[in-house]
Amino acid sequence: MSFSPWRFCIAPMMDWTDRHCRVFHRQLSSRALLYTEMVTAAAIRHGDRDRLLGFDAAEHPVALQIGGSDPALLAEAARWGEAFGYCEINLNVGCPSDRVQTGRFGACLMAEPELVRDCLAAMRAAVSVPVTVKCRIGIDAQDEEEDFSRFVETVRQSGVSPFIVHARKAWLQGLSPRENREIPPLNHERVYRLKQRQPDLTVVINGGITSLDDACRHLDHVDGVMLGRAAYQTPWLLHDVDNRLFGARASTRCPLDVVIGMKPYVAGQLARGVPLHAITRHMLGLFHGQPGGRLWRRVLSEEGVRPGAGLEVLDRALAEVAARIGTAKIAAE
Repeated sequence: MSFSPWRFCIAPMMDWTDRHCRVFHRQLSSRALLYTEMVTAAAIRHGDRDRLLGFDAAEHPVALQIGGSDPALLAEAARWGEAFGYCEINLNVGCPSDRVQTGRFGACLMAEPELVRDCLAAMRAAVSVPVTVKCRIGIDAQDEEEDFSRFVETVRQSGVSPFIVHARKAWLQGLSPRENREIPPLNHERVYRLKQRQPDLTVVINGGITSLDDACRHLDHVDGVMLGRAAYQTPWLLHDVDNRLFGARASTRCPLDVVIGMKPYVAGQLARGVPLHAITRHMLGLFHGQPGGRLWRRVLSEEGVRPGAGLEVLDRALAEVAARIGTAKIAAE
């Protein structure tokens, strides 16, 4: 059974999808395509590349998302991403934050499709791995039909085919990044029409997808789905991705095993001086809706942030939840 590598993805999310989060998510699905937080091309040129781009081999398949608007600088950043071993380089044309706008990248670039085309063409010429773009269906007063169609027609001239589309507009003035994820109305049908009219494009839909049932319904219309907040806040839903969306054996059938599987990684990171909370903060939602889930969160949130916190805190949180929920019951759900 063969599927597009973009069939199921976890969205790039600033301050959330760091390397520790990705290792955790990989415990739940071996097939989901993971994305880094956005890293600017300028930071890659001038910053600590090992810190910005380094990742654990266990995270694969993992893609690098970069931000910028200078074709030459983006091409250089893409080359670094490929050298570090990422399987895809993605250009952010969807983030609406003021800081991103000031740097002339993110969603504001939807007003400059020719520049986006040139950026992607330069990136594509610089690397052999796939180059993709993540965008919105429009910004501000743009028309979701005509302007978005023009954007796609122009950008695809770069030779880039995979379009990851957040099915909302972004309002660059008047709404915060959080509000831009919630207030502009969803228009999934607009993304469907993109695939209908241009079937040769690979189209991945993002925005407002909260379950694997939702994901399966969208896959009747597009090539792939990308989950963001739902995957982060209720990560246990990821455990059935391999089975339901790829026809493969599930990576795990019990969330307790996920915690046990994380322990060697946590131990290794603690030995390198990484604070426990930097890792376990991504695991808080693992037992969401399960007996003991609140205790799990409380132990990790309160004790995990203390100086010197170690594996004993994770063990204590695990014991609390294990005492309140049967392994057999979890495995059956």
